[in-house]
Amino acid sequence: MATTSAATFSIGSTVSFGRRGSPPPLTKPSAARCTSQNSLASFSGLKAATSVKCDSESSFLGKESSAALRGSFARKAQKPNQSSHHGLQLQASYKVAILGAAGGIGQPLALLVKMSPLVSALNLYDIANVKGVAADLSHCNTPSQVLDFTGASELGNCLKGVNVVVIPAGVPRKPGMTRDDLFNINANIVKTLVEAVADNCPDAFIHVISNPVNSTVPIAAEVLKQKGVYDPKKLFGVTTLDVVRANTFVAEKKNLKLINVDVPVIGGHAGITILPLLSKTKPSVSFSDEEVEQLTIRIQNAGTEVVEAKAGAGSATLSMAYAAARFVESSLRALDGDGDVYECSFVQSDLTDLPFFASRVKLGRKGIEAMIPSDLQGLSEYEEKALEALKPELKASIEKGIAFAQKQPVTA
Repeated sequence: MATTSAATFSIGSTVSFGRRGSPPPLTKPSAARCTSQNSLASFSGLKAATSVKCDSESSFLGKESSAALRGSFARKAQKPNQSSHHGLQLQASYKVAILGAAGGIGQPLALLVKMSPLVSALNLYDIANVKGVAADLSHCNTPSQVLDFTGASELGNCLKGVNVVVIPAGVPRKPGMTRDDLFNINANIVKTLVEAVADNCPDAFIHVISNPVNSTVPIAAEVLKQKGVYDPKKLFGVTTLDVVRANTFVAEKKNLKLINVDVPVIGGHAGITILPLLSKTKPSVSFSDEEVEQLTIRIQNAGTEVVEAKAGAGSATLSMAYAAARFVESSLRALDGDGDVYECSFVQSDLTDLPFFASRVKLGRKGIEAMIPSDLQGLSEYEEKALEALKPELKASIEKGIAFAQKQPVTA
């Protein structure tokens, strides 16, 4: 978590938030205490919203507040005729399940989700080694209760009553591997897990991290259709890492304040299907043709950059966990009634002629409330050509996932 502040968070008691320009008090107890004295920028969403300064007698974070927590305190629009100072209260009231919680992404992701003041229960599932992860996390003095579930026989219980399911389960990329090489193993894993989600928490938001996302999300959709519970507004391929990387690389290249940089990323989540819309960068900034090409290629190949740097020891686990935690926090804020939550995600879409497409979406209590078609309007010539170039590869990946799921009947 790169950004720092003088803010501290106190976890574990029912208290309130005060802030300038915030909505009227909500009737929920909270797990943190904050006063709005200065503003920070929220890491959640693509809007660089202001947040709050939080003071408490003690804090498990010390003076460096976590962006994963700050995401819960993003600014909400003030309605007319409201006074300029209101209290805001949050309640740890949501249940999150991480499937694959003992893995390289799952463990740091579980830690970051454990830090959220909106989570009341954190269920950790894996086929082995999850008990120790849960025991370790359970010692952190944040509101959520941590429970562990091991093996297929406990998967159903892990998912009962869950609001958000995150699926990082699967094998990671190794040097020389493409995301497509992972298909046969991870496709079966995602299929099995989504079947359990359909049976036990069909109304949950489903966050698919397992690669290749361009194929595993269509697989999940087909499984949910076969089970009769598919809601396209609640199925998400987590492409947030592409946005995180784009923001980081652009800020470095242009010497911008990172927290203010927003770069929408569209298309898919592999190679040339990843298309950062540098022409839509906020704040507005100009790029030479050479810079556009260099940045685009680096963002597209950033995963390989990490795989090669780790020299066979793993893939992008920490940055992926950070990005996934951001998306989880955004989903929880949307479920909690924040009306100003936007993220890029690979979802069922009608913005192009492809059935699934990554773009910016508005999140709400029932999932996707709106697509943002304006992001695809007024693209640069480079982006227009890149968009057309990515479509055949993305189409093939989508069709591969659909074909796999249709050939593999779901279990009753």
